[in-house]
Amino acid sequence: MNPAWSVVFFTTIAGAAQGLVVALSIALLFGATLSEAFVLDSLAIAFVMAVAGLLSSFGHLGRKERAWRAVLMWRTSWLSRECLVLPAFIGWVALWWLALRLGIYGAWLPMVALLLCAGLWYCTAMIYACLRFIQEWAQPLTLVNFVMTGLSSGVVLASALATAHGEAVFMPGGGAFALVLTIVALATRIAALHRNTHLKHRSTLQSATGIRSVPLVQKSMGMSAGAFNTREFFHGRTRALLKNVKLVMIVFGFVLPALLALAALLNPPLPVVWWLAVASQAVGLLADRWFFFAQAKHPQNLYYQVVS
Repeated sequence: MNPAWSVVFFTTIAGAAQGLVVALSIALLFGATLSEAFVLDSLAIAFVMAVAGLLSSFGHLGRKERAWRAVLMWRTSWLSRECLVLPAFIGWVALWWLALRLGIYGAWLPMVALLLCAGLWYCTAMIYACLRFIQEWAQPLTLVNFVMTGLSSGVVLASALATAHGEAVFMPGGGAFALVLTIVALATRIAALHRNTHLKHRSTLQSATGIRSVPLVQKSMGMSAGAFNTREFFHGRTRALLKNVKLVMIVFGFVLPALLALAALLNPPLPVVWWLAVASQAVGLLADRWFFFAQAKHPQNLYYQVVS
């Protein structure tokens, strides 16, 4: 598939915003005493990130003024459901922030936030996991990876914010949680990569063309000029570039943040260490999400793209 940078950015930053809200919610529900300034700042950052992700998602739309119509198919479309849950999540984060400003507290605020985060992750992941003809996505690890990368990036960001605010209660517990989540996210991502690398596709050149002859060799891309099919469903990048992107996503998205989290836990917590982890993970997870789309092989490319 040809990755749309608007979707890459949206799914990455929205996932981190959800992870940040989950970190706050769990800490508060388990009785952590957090300063109001820390919670308010964290909620404000999560709100801005989620809104930025929502706005970026408009980038790949041809007729942006018709974006509202995406919610009309909520009974059958996971995309429509995501379009409903995302604004609800953004609105609830804003409501939570406003409630704290007005002195309104209660376990119901983080509990509803957790439910919305879970629903949003599920809807977003199922947009891709429900596409049975794209075998790289049609697997349980798609949902697992969306959740784990979001949790990892969100908790790493929460640890950075907590250290900057001097939240001794949140640290080092949150820092250890960030380390464990990043390691688990790496393990699940490697499992998905291993599975997709050794995947045997059901679609073949014979099934794509309807010609049952063996051997069958393709000599052209199926048309004399480029078209929507050749632009949107194939990225056209070399295998060497894909290999480099995979290396960037593993090193910067998981390995380096884990090492920085470990360094922060073994030494007095310095904000700069956690912010380096945040910056590294931002680069790595953007590469990870780009690779997620680029690795997916649309069956139509057997006819339109593969040339001997």
